[in-house]
Amino acid sequence: MAKLRVGMVGCGGIANAHARTIAMVEDLEFVAFCDIALERAMQFNDHYAGSKGKVYSDFAAMYNDMSLDVVYICLPPFAHTNEVELAANAGINIFIEKPIALDLETAQRMVDAVERTGVKAQVGFMNRFGDAACLVKSMIESGEAGPAGLFVGWYMCNSLHSPWWRDKSKSGGQIVEQIVHTFDLTRFFMGDVVSVSCYHNNLFHTDVENFTSEDVSATSVLFAGGGVASVAGTDGAIPGKWINAYKVVTQYLTVDFNDSNHAVLHHTRDAWERQTVVNSSKDLFLAETIDLVRAIKEDRDTHVPMIEGYKSLELVLAASKSGETGQPVKIS
Repeated sequence: MAKLRVGMVGCGGIANAHARTIAMVEDLEFVAFCDIALERAMQFNDHYAGSKGKVYSDFAAMYNDMSLDVVYICLPPFAHTNEVELAANAGINIFIEKPIALDLETAQRMVDAVERTGVKAQVGFMNRFGDAACLVKSMIESGEAGPAGLFVGWYMCNSLHSPWWRDKSKSGGQIVEQIVHTFDLTRFFMGDVVSVSCYHNNLFHTDVENFTSEDVSATSVLFAGGGVASVAGTDGAIPGKWINAYKVVTQYLTVDFNDSNHAVLHHTRDAWERQTVVNSSKDLFLAETIDLVRAIKEDRDTHVPMIEGYKSLELVLAASKSGETGQPVKIS
């Protein structure tokens, strides 16, 4: 099989992580790069394609000119327009970073386009690929762990981030743009969401110009199966550290996750103490790219299809709305 021809829309920070991974996969080759700042696309072309690709400032033109097999969409939340629909209509398979949009209408158009055209789409919730997360998920699905009842997670950092990130109208806020990774894991382990209740505020950055995102939050989530989750976050913790840890309790397991690759599983069904330790160095960015390639070759769904991006966006938007209104938000 010939190599899959890859284009990239958005050549910013997170795009570098994906570009480094793409360069490692023999089945993929970069042929085009697009960014509204053409110089960034040129830098990516020089670094990742040996200057052999083509550069664009208009993704529609890139889609029309190039025979792409896959496009990596690495745009900030506010920049999403119709790049997914145009790619799907052109038969181009899609990788898209989270969150896939800032509103459900735009996200629904993405889901509809992918389902209508049959292209493969992968949403960048890479934590679902961690070896520890996959093991616990398989034990829940097989019944070995019993039903999941409790998820407790926390996301802590301390950074001003980029100017667009600080502006809630562009990023959606810390819950929507950043802690969405943790909220996505609640759905991964616990299932469909019924209702959300949240408190959030901006306490630590009131003197920073244009910083309108929340920097403290606490959210409770109720799931259709009866389980509950509690997710707390802050952008006022330890500078230079990014803490994304969580615990999962099922009927027969209590799991301490340091991250999705590292966890201690306490088996509580036994009368004696027994533990399973997962200590993996799995490359999560590489894993999600390999899964997308295999989904294309095997004509199957990806591990995180577009509908999962929609559902996790729906959850964090509900949490943000609850924090703004002070009222619980139900999800049908």
